[in-house]
Amino acid sequence: MSFAKPLAVITGSALALTFALTAPAVAQQMPQGAPSAEQQVAQLDELVNLDAGQEQELVSLLTQGQERLQSLQGEAQGVQMQIHEQIGPDFDEASIRRDAERLGQLTGDMTAESALMQARIQSTLTAEQRDELDRLAQEQEQQMRQMQEQMQQQQMPSQ
Repeated sequence: MSFAKPLAVITGSALALTFALTAPAVAQQMPQGAPSAEQQVAQLDELVNLDAGQEQELVSLLTQGQERLQSLQGEAQGVQMQIHEQIGPDFDEASIRRDAERLGQLTGDMTAESALMQARIQSTLTAEQRDELDRLAQEQEQQMRQMQEQMQQQQMPSQ
């Protein structure tokens, strides 16, 4: 189901939790970082007309998800730093492997948290709202393909 693609952006890069369809507009307005859960839900509301209960639930889901993911990401960054600090001629292989295993566990936890948040968001929306987001995502994908094709054509040497 391609609906998962726009929601994947919610939990993507640096936890910039935003809907794929609104990311460019919101990012221009908020250069310091990710938009708040309230801003994301307001943007989604403009697209699919959420009811008040949905808005409240989505704000809660996004806020809680952001907090959990940020905590996991912070811990993962700490473990990465520990691994990096151990690189040298006096390395401890067992310690590096333990830290690497922990980093893998944290990465898995972040992936699970992201997938669960996406599933919870989907369950909050009606079938019609999911269909509309799916349609908009397909339009955006088509626009991106067209832009990529145009860029590739511009980069090709004239014959």
